[in-house]
Amino acid sequence: MVNGTAGNLESRLKAEAAALGFAACGIAPAADDPLRARRLEQWLGDGCHGTMEWMETRLHHRRGPRSLWPEAQSVIALGMSYAPAADPRMLQAHPDRARISVYAQGADYHDVVKRGLKALARWLVADQPGAEVKVFVDTAPVMEKPLGQLAGIGWQGKHTNLVSRTHGSWLFLGAIFTTLALSPDQPHADRCGTCSACQTACPTDAFPAPYRLDARRCISYLTIEHKGPIPHEFRTAMGNRIYGCDDCLAACPWNRFAAAAQANRAFLPRAELAAPRLADMLALDDAAFRRVFSGSPIKRIGRDRWVRNCLYAAGNSADPALLPAVQALANDPDPAIADAAHWAMQRLG
Repeated sequence: MVNGTAGNLESRLKAEAAALGFAACGIAPAADDPLRARRLEQWLGDGCHGTMEWMETRLHHRRGPRSLWPEAQSVIALGMSYAPAADPRMLQAHPDRARISVYAQGADYHDVVKRGLKALARWLVADQPGAEVKVFVDTAPVMEKPLGQLAGIGWQGKHTNLVSRTHGSWLFLGAIFTTLALSPDQPHADRCGTCSACQTACPTDAFPAPYRLDARRCISYLTIEHKGPIPHEFRTAMGNRIYGCDDCLAACPWNRFAAAAQANRAFLPRAELAAPRLADMLALDDAAFRRVFSGSPIKRIGRDRWVRNCLYAAGNSADPALLPAVQALANDPDPAIADAAHWAMQRLG
């Protein structure tokens, strides 16, 4: 044992996590959870994941930490705050502007969170020679939200995202698996109570029941994961949301305790992404799209899907000044863009 006894390792670990920019840190045992695994299987069996086939192909790994790494003994669950300074729903009143989900307005969280996870993992290995670690953020088959609840940093709310009493709904999650048998924290109790604010806030009725999301109806899924034309039944409800949707998160009453001052500075919104003009976004070609969204998580959806989303927003804007920009895309080589352009043209008259 290095730098102290086993009894204070956990507190030193959490202090180091805070120094590295993590707003939340908790410890959970690495044992698999058969109940959550069965719920995931049912959710996938009902097709609620839409076209996200990668969730099915790695199902055997998603059953729990030891299904992914049998040697794991403990999971360190971590969260970085990206709490916004203002209610992200304010842009609903400005239909000529594009609404981008708060999480995507700053630096790519994959890079920032993984950098912090790796630094904490290096600290742990240096402190505990012989310990083995693996770090995960978002792209790996890890159920970060249930693990976060098990580790006591929050609970999985009715909108299925993690909720913190301190940071509200605004946490980027990551995890470190280790062969160390660390002392676990107490699981967090569910504090949603009778509140249904997140459920009623959803513009597309994507919650068939509390704690259950049908991704096929979710604007975040539709604007980011869905390929091709978006079904007509959702286009009007999208409003001016062109990348993700914050409505269910923003509606959560626990956000009144979340302070923007607690947010990691890397996630502060870039000026050009806080409220971009739809006219400017519609004019982006592939090179310009890559330039504007360099270092942003938005870059991964590509120019075509981005412009498709902007066209739906233009069609919902009731702004005839956008018509020339829409018409210019009516013969775009991408059939989803051309379809969206014709839909927007009809809407704009």
